[in-house]
Amino acid sequence: MSYQVIARKYRPQRFADVVGQEHVTTTLANAIRLGRIAHGYLFCGPRGTGKTTLARIFAKALNCTGGPSAEFDDGDPRVKEITEGRSLDVLEIDGASNNGVDQVRELRDTAKFAPASGKFKIYIIDEVHMLSTAAFNALLKTLEEPPPHVKFLFATTDPEKVLPTILSRCQRFDLRRIPAALIVKHLAWIAEQEKVSIDADALLAIARGADGGMRDAESTLDQLISFCGDRIVESDVLSMFGLAARAQLMQLVDGLLEGDVATTLRILDELTGSGKDLGRLLADLLNHFRNLLLFLVSGSEAGLLNVSEAEMGALTRQAKLIDADTLTRVMEVLSAAEGRQREVASKRIFMEVTLLKVIQAREATSLDAVLKQLKVMRDRVPAAPPVAVPGSSVAPAAKVNTAATVAAPTVVSAPINPPLPKPPVTPAPSVPPVIVPQTASVSSIPVPNAPAKTPTDSAPLLSESSQTIEAVWQVLMAQLPHSEGLLRSALQQSRAESWSRDTLTIAHPPDAYLDTARNLGTLQTVLQTITGKKVTLRFVVSESLFVPEPAASVAGPAASPRDSARPTAPEVKSPEARPKAAAPILLNKDDFLNDPLIRQALEVFKGRIMEVRGPAEAN
Repeated sequence: MSYQVIARKYRPQRFADVVGQEHVTTTLANAIRLGRIAHGYLFCGPRGTGKTTLARIFAKALNCTGGPSAEFDDGDPRVKEITEGRSLDVLEIDGASNNGVDQVRELRDTAKFAPASGKFKIYIIDEVHMLSTAAFNALLKTLEEPPPHVKFLFATTDPEKVLPTILSRCQRFDLRRIPAALIVKHLAWIAEQEKVSIDADALLAIARGADGGMRDAESTLDQLISFCGDRIVESDVLSMFGLAARAQLMQLVDGLLEGDVATTLRILDELTGSGKDLGRLLADLLNHFRNLLLFLVSGSEAGLLNVSEAEMGALTRQAKLIDADTLTRVMEVLSAAEGRQREVASKRIFMEVTLLKVIQAREATSLDAVLKQLKVMRDRVPAAPPVAVPGSSVAPAAKVNTAATVAAPTVVSAPINPPLPKPPVTPAPSVPPVIVPQTASVSSIPVPNAPAKTPTDSAPLLSESSQTIEAVWQVLMAQLPHSEGLLRSALQQSRAESWSRDTLTIAHPPDAYLDTARNLGTLQTVLQTITGKKVTLRFVVSESLFVPEPAASVAGPAASPRDSARPTAPEVKSPEARPKAAAPILLNKDDFLNDPLIRQALEVFKGRIMEVRGPAEAN
């Protein structure tokens, strides 16, 4: 007899011989036993998984002597005729070469005739998706209501191209990719029958290259026997098909997980120099990281992981070097690279860049982790319970917030500027009236009765007679800690409106946000150091701050808010007579850069400050 390739010599002849498709063989055998045989079947799946083989075995079961029967005799003449392809009742048609409407019409005309010897007339159409639309439409009526003796068995690798009207008239079976462990077991049995010695690593390498197709694996084994003779080792498989050795692949994965750039590039250079297929290497890396992710998520589930004992040991060791979130980012990089690697001109450079991106993805911080860190930083400031605010009289044109939640200040040990010398006692200068526009809103927020953080026995920086609005404001700006750069910047855009009876009124732009718990606590501490007493803070939100306004008449310090809100005749004033607090102060950039919150934000986001602008520069 002439030589027969392994894929044909060891082709399954019975349902029990089919490897890895038990869900299909069991269903077909039960349908025969129960007498529930449909008129149309569609077998879908990747190449080499047994679609046409199952169709032939099913045809044998239907037309065997005394059938239909799932347990037929291989020596039955009718079965032999089907096996050898000479049965008049089983017609196997190639859909790629017989895809015209004329061929389908001929098939439809011959289907009405009774079978020659068997019980059914069976049409096996391989690659049925290659039929034209007109051919499909010509087959529809016959497929829906065929003669009782006609059965259609279709096979295709691309069921999406089959018309929905055909799919709805057939029972569909989706064949799976065969697991590597089953391929290894079947190849070992074939090698034993062929009296060929082959080691386990070589069998595993063949199974990896077959990608779930038994026919591909059998063809590879046939080629290796011709190449190596009766002794096959792993290196023969790797050199023939350009695969990476399992040991090299594990070393490459270890280098990626440990962030070792030198080792990663060295192993890639060795694989490239030995002629390995980089596209296949990328697929192997993606498959290994997939196994590692499943191992991390579900443990060593036998149904999810198709790995050997050596690979399971490597997964157990590598799972300690990475977490599931990082592994997901790594797989996203590899998946994106797999889709692009066919388009690049230099695959080696592309692969080097991809591996470096994998290492960067391993060291990156997820957005969720950044948000959690920011939340922890925000929660470090302790909050006090809400404090009721006593009523106060304000201008009719202003809106009063009668409740606020104030947090107790956090004492920060930081150097402060030396106290200014006490100014000489002079009569209090006249202060211009506070003109509140109709669009402004005023909030009166008292500071909680927290104990003073400064020693009670220390003398105030300003005596009571020298506590003018200008003096208090200047000393307040000087005594702010260096760590409060953001508060200092906000105060530089604001101004002191009035100071009377232990109450300081501050006018600020709408976006200054001075009345936060942290800012209130800091201001209360500094003002108690300056004045030696507790101070109530009142904030006026002014839309017209820093906008040139007409000069207002000078009113005494005892002018009431109601009087100050009434328009007065303008009066020309010299520049020396204007309050110094009305002019904006430039931002202290050093204090801003040294702010601890700014430093923590830079560390979390791995960033750097490119430019710092003050209020005047921002405009």
